[in-house]
Amino acid sequence: MKYIFLIKPKFVSVIEKNPYIDKIHLFSNISDTINKIKQEQFDFIVDLQNNRNSRWICWRLGIPNKPFPKLNFQKLLVVWFKVKKLLPRKHIVDRYFEAAQPLRISNDLKGLDFFINEESVSEKIKNFSAPYVVLVSGGSYYTKKIPYSKIKEICQHLSSKNIILLGDDKDFEETKNIEKDCPNTINLCGKLNLHESAYLVKHSEFVITSDTGLMHIAAAFKKKIYSLWGNTIPEFGMYPYMPHPESKIIENKNLWCRPCSKLGYSHCPLLHFECMKGLDVKNIV
Repeated sequence: MKYIFLIKPKFVSVIEKNPYIDKIHLFSNISDTINKIKQEQFDFIVDLQNNRNSRWICWRLGIPNKPFPKLNFQKLLVVWFKVKKLLPRKHIVDRYFEAAQPLRISNDLKGLDFFINEESVSEKIKNFSAPYVVLVSGGSYYTKKIPYSKIKEICQHLSSKNIILLGDDKDFEETKNIEKDCPNTINLCGKLNLHESAYLVKHSEFVITSDTGLMHIAAAFKKKIYSLWGNTIPEFGMYPYMPHPESKIIENKNLWCRPCSKLGYSHCPLLHFECMKGLDVKNIV
């Protein structure tokens, strides 16, 4: 059996070194993508996206396919009515396997995989001296990110540890004063590629992060993860999958307004952001 993956160019670094993938197609626009992948003569499509574009591609190709259960409607009900029991106690990874059932693919129960492209990792990064802690300041939405005040508080409480801060260019602007406020911290936000960040995560003592891609990479390396949850909840199925057994989920369960979204916002709708700001740092350190 041959496994071919269709992915957007900006995400290709996540799977580019995966030895179980035979070929990678990059998504451009719908028409060009369909014309290109038609030549592969697929037998079956596992739709791990289950959105308008992926469903249209499956329909146009006209071959057997199965989307994963996205549970968008159930998530919206939980956002509106705060009844978590409407969601199945099932991680998104296990829901992905449901889509692959027709191929008789089973879960090996060994957790996630991430394969580092060693050629993409500079010698400077490889020579970082351990031990150190990785603190991920990034996030796809503001209401899922650890605010600067909380980052500073964590770094100050972990003053005996060397801390490496990871994130993107926007995170660097928000945390550019961290090294002045916390001398034990090195701010590498926006200065590394994905594989360099993954390398540091792999060799860290433990990882403190919000709901981010690096959280899942840390789970793949069986790192001890302290995950901080803002406006979203682990029950949506995105919590660390089979990480180090001493990993902890830290969240504010006493807020009536949480979850306020199944994804996130550019600001707190109620302007208090207590889901993150109200987290007890002592539980983390």
